[in-house]
Amino acid sequence: MPAQTTTVKLTDQSPADVKADALVLATVSTANGAALAGPNLGRKSAGHVATMIEALGVKGRAGEVVVLGPVPGVTAPVVVLAGLGEVVGEKATATSAAGKRAHRSGLSAYTPESVRRGFGMAIRRVGAKASVAVAAPVEDAELVGAVAEGAAFAAYDYAKQTGKEKGDRSRTGTVLVVTPLGKDKRVKAAVTRTNVLAANLDYARDLVNTPPNQLYPETFADSVRKRAAGTKVKVDVMDEKALAKAGCGGILGVGQGSARPPRIVTMTYKPAKAKTTLAYIGKGITFDSGGLCLKPGGSMVTMKCDMAGAAAVAAAVLTIAELGLPIAVTGYLCLAENMTGSSAQRPGDVVTMHDGRTVEIINTDAEGRLVMGDGLALAADTRPDAIVDIATLTGAAVRALGNRTAALIGNDDDFEADVKRAADAAGESFWQIPITEETRAGMDSHVADIKHTGDAVGGMMVAAAFLREFIPDGDGQEGATPWAHLDIAGPAFNEKDAFGYTPRGGTGFGTGTLVRLAEERAGH
Repeated sequence: MPAQTTTVKLTDQSPADVKADALVLATVSTANGAALAGPNLGRKSAGHVATMIEALGVKGRAGEVVVLGPVPGVTAPVVVLAGLGEVVGEKATATSAAGKRAHRSGLSAYTPESVRRGFGMAIRRVGAKASVAVAAPVEDAELVGAVAEGAAFAAYDYAKQTGKEKGDRSRTGTVLVVTPLGKDKRVKAAVTRTNVLAANLDYARDLVNTPPNQLYPETFADSVRKRAAGTKVKVDVMDEKALAKAGCGGILGVGQGSARPPRIVTMTYKPAKAKTTLAYIGKGITFDSGGLCLKPGGSMVTMKCDMAGAAAVAAAVLTIAELGLPIAVTGYLCLAENMTGSSAQRPGDVVTMHDGRTVEIINTDAEGRLVMGDGLALAADTRPDAIVDIATLTGAAVRALGNRTAALIGNDDDFEADVKRAADAAGESFWQIPITEETRAGMDSHVADIKHTGDAVGGMMVAAAFLREFIPDGDGQEGATPWAHLDIAGPAFNEKDAFGYTPRGGTGFGTGTLVRLAEERAGH
């Protein structure tokens, strides 16, 4: 896969003077009609745009993208309008008659996510260009950063593999963020962060999109080792022999039906004077056939994405290290193929996990919690200050929350609130779900310490309750390690058309939340 990625740069030039293949301007919807928002375009150019807004019936609604073509006085040969939605208040003024100067509009009512989505849609509409300028309609470091993120995240394109060659990506090379704050230290830091995060988000998306005959536990581990070379992240790989020595019977049981044995990859970033320690555990089922409890054929088509949690953890740890955050973080990538070979795990088997707990296997298609259990137990050995696991874990999460919202479950109200706040800041949608008192009782086993499934209903809660068993004092009693479980089964893979800054295929969902949580825990 080519390593090309979009680069974001800053400029404090006038939008009309910037040399680029296209210029994106923001529009907003006001009580009196659509209005331009952002840096001053100049009277002549703004008047022309105002005329076009009126003539074309532009509304400025969120998600609206209008291509105007060339505009007099603007260097860029194409001008594109990105709708950001409704503005409420005195700061918003609409363009009305032809030839009138377009007014600048305040965006104090807008969130970073609405800005990301608006500019992301415009970048996708523009298509692959050598350079695109985006005029930031705000004078706030966080929101300028959101403009940069929306543009950079939307520029992603997976390199299609053809019979002739693996072609180059079709994507924008450089995004120029136009803002009078181009020399502001906070804005520069926001754009630097965007470049780091976007490059690693691209990596997570690439991992998810890679065909499963090319990405399997061994090659996934090799990819992470190669990606981390030269960084401050130390990578260790446990192969099947090391996993057996460590007593990781959960992941070994899942992987025993495949000719490609499992791996657990540990990614460690441990700076001097770290303020706190975090452990991130990611589910990495590189292909899930369901095992002997075989999935229907149609349900297997997207099962290369069942490693999206591990991809998000890998991308997050790399980002945290590159940003130099004063926080120690260890990522555990739990990698296996769930296949139907002659040695495949059977319903009724009993396996012994890393912590010595025995588990009765009921449904081989509930394999993710088994590999995650070993990862959580390994993490618990190191006694981190907090633990987060992330997984495409249950169909129940998709049925309950849809394709764009993930489940958040935990054992500590304060820590759950921290994770939710981080997710909101990252623009990733989570809904908090409880583990009700009666959930655990359905997992009692007559032949082992626990079954890995429970009642047929409440699947999200059952899976989370199983994982909670591997958290030190994980039932929420005083002294328990704060833990959060992120079930990203819905938003990890987008089977439909791209939207906002989210591409079709692997989305990298969860990466932003994990990075933002680390930043907040580090006091950034």
